[in-house]
Amino acid sequence: MLDLPNSTIIEGNAVRWGRIGQGPPLVAIHGTPFSSQVWRRIVPEFADRRTVYYFDLVGYGLSEMREGQDVSLAVQNRVLAALFAEWGLERPDVLAHDFGGATALRGWYLNRLRYGSLTIVDAVALAPWGSPFVQHVRRHEAAFSGMPDYMHRALLRAYLQTAAYKPLSAEALDIYSAPWLGQAGQAAFYRQIAQMDQRFTDEVEGLYDRLDCPVTVLWGREDGWIPIETGERLAALISDRPVVPVADAGHLVQEDRPEVLVAAVLKTLWGR
Repeated sequence: MLDLPNSTIIEGNAVRWGRIGQGPPLVAIHGTPFSSQVWRRIVPEFADRRTVYYFDLVGYGLSEMREGQDVSLAVQNRVLAALFAEWGLERPDVLAHDFGGATALRGWYLNRLRYGSLTIVDAVALAPWGSPFVQHVRRHEAAFSGMPDYMHRALLRAYLQTAAYKPLSAEALDIYSAPWLGQAGQAAFYRQIAQMDQRFTDEVEGLYDRLDCPVTVLWGREDGWIPIETGERLAALISDRPVVPVADAGHLVQEDRPEVLVAAVLKTLWGR
């Protein structure tokens, strides 16, 4: 497990973060409905050559969760910009997954953050996105938040499994479920789904062009959440290289094929 001993207040939210390693900076940004623990088997592989910063998005993981909180994509890039300032970073390498990809791209285009390289994995970045389940929760958030605990636990674990191509281990299911359990966690889980809104990617989609740094777009070939064709479109817009398909992997490449993700980041770092 990654340790997150630090807390920074950003826009009234306590954001938990950690740091390991030595050398130039690398920032890892997780997606939904996960936490920085999605990188627990990834970022230690870079610790001998990079200082790796990781954090839990507002409303996720160990970061603050509260009623009425804005946990949408609208706030996450501002949090990223504030953390860059807190850490004193200029052009760090960035590794971003799912909503983390949207956060990194919004940070680039809206906050003028700049990266040394970007490895973006199964990102929420292009319309359309938002599954029928997401749309249903958005219409009935209160009903889902008020479900009995046993029903919520069953739904949560089933939903998490759909992110992976291979069966998730009991350890992985426990790690990814933990922040979303209990009264506060259950409400927070449906809150973040209810605030998913495509307008936050529409806002920047028209700005996409090739970044002035190496960009690797990695995608699980069996991604059942966002098809690989979306990854192909994204790579054509922001990178000078085609998408890198990952065989036998779904949306959660970190669990299905962590070794491929590590190799891709190392190749990007060495190729600079």
